[in-house]
Amino acid sequence: MEKFLFTSESVTDGHPDKICDQITDAILDEALRQDPHSKMAVEASIKDDFILIFGEANTKATIDYASIAKRVVADIGYTEEYNPFIKVNKQSEEIYNAVAQGATHAGDQGLMFGYASNETEEYMPLAIITAHKLSKALSEAKNTFDWLRPDGKTQVTVEYVDGKPNRITHVVLSTQHAPTITQEELRRVMKEEVILKNIDAKWLTDETQYFINPSGSFVTGGSFGDSGTTGRKIVVDTYGGMGRIGGGCFSSKDPSKVDRSAAYYARYVAKSVVANELADRCEVQLAYAIGHSHPLSVFIETFGTEKVSKDKIYEIVEKNFDFSVQNIIDELQLLRPIYRATAAFGHFGRDQFPWEAIKTLKV
Repeated sequence: MEKFLFTSESVTDGHPDKICDQITDAILDEALRQDPHSKMAVEASIKDDFILIFGEANTKATIDYASIAKRVVADIGYTEEYNPFIKVNKQSEEIYNAVAQGATHAGDQGLMFGYASNETEEYMPLAIITAHKLSKALSEAKNTFDWLRPDGKTQVTVEYVDGKPNRITHVVLSTQHAPTITQEELRRVMKEEVILKNIDAKWLTDETQYFINPSGSFVTGGSFGDSGTTGRKIVVDTYGGMGRIGGGCFSSKDPSKVDRSAAYYARYVAKSVVANELADRCEVQLAYAIGHSHPLSVFIETFGTEKVSKDKIYEIVEKNFDFSVQNIIDELQLLRPIYRATAAFGHFGRDQFPWEAIKTLKV
């Protein structure tokens, strides 16, 4: 009997890196709302009350970057006055010309991974999907407990036995708060109202350990406690470390950037393979070259859990999926303003996104 522990973390929408992801994806949404063919790579950094918005954009849209940034931080729950500084240029003509030639081509080289497992109903690893549920519940708890503040983190450790999750051994939760609340009351409320109400009791035992604000007081948070930058939470955004990750982040990038769109499609393929009971676990790697529409390689790993031969899985995937950039965009309907919602609590495991659909595979 093989046992091991595996841990994943999540962060709330008020974490400084996630503030930046949401700002840049809100900018992308506004560009796509006005001009669905916008080519965007606009990022953000934040420290204290200063927000730097920078990057490249090729769009017909008229975008008020500063207003979008201010609205996002206010929506998250921060009340300070922020001062955005904008440095956005037109996309390089060389890059634009390599991409904009008839059917959509990859906007850059790169490799992307998609992953799925049947260990949860979301076809996600238990640790990351549980950490996301806790961080979302923590964020929503601000509506009930006025002493909660937007910044926070969660972390979940799962014990696996023979490759299957057996129990949750540790839960870590840290939350920003008002100075008026005692740590004792905070820990009681967080355990009773956030943790125990959002973890299926079947995973918890009398031996599960809870670490709530283990460092003590957490009054100063957000950009006043740390700096933030777009794209620094790529493990949080994907599979919590259980599945491999590619070379680039998702937020700020329009669908011509295969770092984003092909990673979504790889998840769509992997989830469909598992949901169609071809394997218990599946990972798909794709690789593209700038200016080319089809992947250079497609690699499928099923970790010895396949129910049919690997050759048969490759055959089924080839028959049912078209990995060209244009088809990815068309099949998943990616030229829509849907991206700000992806920028916190994970890009995968939430049914609201088109890449979470399960395709019935022709065998």
